[in-house]
Amino acid sequence: MSQSDLSTAFAAEPPPLVNARGAKLNKRGRETRARVISTAIEMLAETEHGGASANLIAKTAGVTWGTVQHQFGDVDGLWAAVLDELQHRRAMLPGDREPADSVAGRIRQIVDGLWDGMQTPEARAVSAIRNTLPPDTDELAAAYPLTAERFAAWDRHWRKIYARSFHGLSVDQRRLERVRELLPPAVRGLRHERNLSTWTDIDEAREGLIEATALYLETP
Repeated sequence: MSQSDLSTAFAAEPPPLVNARGAKLNKRGRETRARVISTAIEMLAETEHGGASANLIAKTAGVTWGTVQHQFGDVDGLWAAVLDELQHRRAMLPGDREPADSVAGRIRQIVDGLWDGMQTPEARAVSAIRNTLPPDTDELAAAYPLTAERFAAWDRHWRKIYARSFHGLSVDQRRLERVRELLPPAVRGLRHERNLSTWTDIDEAREGLIEATALYLETP
């Protein structure tokens, strides 16, 4: 799968720059909006495991909470706007590379892409938002409908990218779906373990993850 395929999956047209009431923003409004979003991403990336509240982000960006409400409506609108911005950045996408010839090679490309992407500031900002949200998806959709919709869109993009990664290979689709569900949390867990005091050889663990999932997919 080429970088152009990945970019097509993620690079939708940016949303119109309007405030929470749908009114078109003037130059000053656009600058304020960009400053708040940029500040949010920076602070969220620095406090991946919590601590960057919407109120603190507003204060650091030099705006009042009323300005945040005018621009985004509420916290749900702010997080949705941040996710919109992050979706249009390419920092979390795997690098440009030709698809490998084997199942194991393509699994390696996916794992390496996830590994590299998860260490970016953009990915840490996404994790920080997730850490502030309800873990139950129904509760999330009820309390943060805009944010939930953005995360659902991201999941759809991931499904498309993953499916394209195995184009041209004969692989059992049920097993392929199970591996798709496994890889992001598995890679995230290994990255988290590397940041702890551990006797686990993370590089060997990554190799084991690649070999085990490839063998699972290749076994008749």
